[in-house]
Amino acid sequence: MRARLGRPDLAGYADRFDLPEAAGGIGVTFLGVSTLLFDDGESAFLTDGFFSRPGMLGVLLGKIAPDADRIDACLGRALRGLDLVGVAPVHSHFDHALDSAVVAERTGARLLGGTSTANIGHGAGLPADQVTVVDPGTPVVLGPWSLTFVASHHCPPDRYPGTITEPVTPPARVGAYRCGEAWSILVHHRDGRSALVQGSAGYVIGSLAGHHAEVAYLGIGQLGLQDRAYVTTYWDETVRRVGARRAVLTHWDDFFRPLPMGPADRGLRALPYAGDDLDATMTTLSRLAERDGVALSFPTVWNREDPWA
Repeated sequence: MRARLGRPDLAGYADRFDLPEAAGGIGVTFLGVSTLLFDDGESAFLTDGFFSRPGMLGVLLGKIAPDADRIDACLGRALRGLDLVGVAPVHSHFDHALDSAVVAERTGARLLGGTSTANIGHGAGLPADQVTVVDPGTPVVLGPWSLTFVASHHCPPDRYPGTITEPVTPPARVGAYRCGEAWSILVHHRDGRSALVQGSAGYVIGSLAGHHAEVAYLGIGQLGLQDRAYVTTYWDETVRRVGARRAVLTHWDDFFRPLPMGPADRGLRALPYAGDDLDATMTTLSRLAERDGVALSFPTVWNREDPWA
């Protein structure tokens, strides 16, 4: 069968970009792929912290490294004086963890994750006390935030499976950034707000039993390549399992393109059909959201939003 050309048109989902602005209190800012900045006006943490977004040819044919200028520009715009206390990659592929150690170095934040993420930190020269290998199921307290890492799976196919067993010093081939430990991250703030961050469209049956989250940030990368049964189980084991009343979709944008920084830039674009099928994903997720009475939303890049509203 001939591969479908082009990419989904996000204009067809304009009504799903409906998250209200966070007027105060806790807000979440989407920064592309699965990079999310949670903040309460003073303290903040990031998932992933991926800003370099190298082009496809460089990724496939050469070596990749963090782009310090892009990282600094994005951090300057996103943090606005916030105290970044943690950086938590959802797994260790390049499109999640490439920049994580540099972000930690620039901000003094702790780098959190499994041994694979720790080896990215070690390769970047982070001091040992700035790298935390988490204990699955045990909350990590970062000021007003509590993060619980629950072991999960990457969505199939995992093109770079396995763990990172030695420090990764960039520039390095993309294959050096193996998946490592994949996580479901339960986020709680001391004011009572809660969220699930599911960065990859994989799951472990029953792993989130007993956990609750008001909002689920749901990674959907490669979900359009799966059959309806897989998508339904994924939804049931994440959104439905934690009782979320809103699902916010991430990891749908073409991460080989730079993050838009100004009005002259074109906005985010969906991944091409050659790599994923957002339209197929939305057909099934829309049906499941309606079945369960769950609001289904896309986040808008750079907007500080209130998914709990």
